[in-house]
Amino acid sequence: MNDRPNKKIRLAIVEPSPLLAAGLQSVLTGAGGEFDLCGLFDELDPLLERAPIVRPDLVLIDPAVIDFRKRNTLHGLFDRLPETAWVAVVYGFIEPETLKQYHGAVHIYDDRPKIVRKLRRAIEERARESDNATGESYELTDRESEILVSVAKGMTNKEIADAHHISVHTVISHRKNISRKTGIKTVSGLTVYALLNNLLDQSEVE
Repeated sequence: MNDRPNKKIRLAIVEPSPLLAAGLQSVLTGAGGEFDLCGLFDELDPLLERAPIVRPDLVLIDPAVIDFRKRNTLHGLFDRLPETAWVAVVYGFIEPETLKQYHGAVHIYDDRPKIVRKLRRAIEERARESDNATGESYELTDRESEILVSVAKGMTNKEIADAHHISVHTVISHRKNISRKTGIKTVSGLTVYALLNNLLDQSEVE
């Protein structure tokens, strides 16, 4: 994603507070010219709608803008920008299970050098994820394991997409990767694989 040493990192900020958004913009656009602000949003949906145009390398986001009910399935939202690193802006307590789904987190009291280091690490982390997903690794990612379990339960692509808040196209892509990595193309074969690898219990199979 970021084999681009001479190019600026395209950054989008999602923050409902104008004061905090301005502060983040000021801090980062002054960070040695490393970041190029490609979008400033007070809600998440406008960013997702404009994603093909904005094409951010990194999204700095206030977790409060995400519906509380969706916070445990953040990777489903993040899959809509598969090559983008997502970094939470932390002002107070955030559930650990939620926070660990981000590629990184910056605290409101972090200074500029520390924020820049954290953002760089987040981009590197996202790049490693992409390499693992598209490289020659035959180990299923956590996301692929989740999709595999859904397939084994007899869910359709549309049902899987709705359950994981991703597109049908993304489901199909995951299924292709699962078949490539496991060498199994049939639903029955994938079900057996899931059972043998303790990804689900026999009682969960319809």
